[in-house]
Amino acid sequence: MLSTPSLRHFCDIDVELGPIREMGSGRAGRRRIIPIVGGRVSGPEISGRLLNLGADWQTIFADGMAELDTRYAMETDDGALIEVVNYGYRHGPADVIERLAAGEDVPPDSYYMRTQARLETGDSKYRWVNRMLFVGTGARRESSVHISLFAIE
Repeated sequence: MLSTPSLRHFCDIDVELGPIREMGSGRAGRRRIIPIVGGRVSGPEISGRLLNLGADWQTIFADGMAELDTRYAMETDDGALIEVVNYGYRHGPADVIERLAAGEDVPPDSYYMRTQARLETGDSKYRWVNRMLFVGTGARRESSVHISLFAIE
């Protein structure tokens, strides 16, 4: 049997969001774009800020599940630029999803929000992130998202 991968906490990301842009129904579900306008990154190996660029291109399926498809960038406190591509799902009981849609803060353990992330940079200090896979757990707030990213070792 092969070894079981372990997770190492890499960072917490507090994502500031702009107003939701509703696109209407697409091929698979209701489409919307949520701008990423800033935020902070903090962790044992990295700290910095999110740049005012990027978005979450969401699809909301008939059963209420949200498919999360984000691309944004962070700038570390020491000047490195790192691209983040984060893909995942958010779903839960209908009443909890309705409360989230209304902008309420609900306990993160009352719904499922998980992501898989790919990071990329040309900065030599952080080049190791180009060769790692990351998974995340998240929480949606009224105008922000909190994500904890873990490197898969």
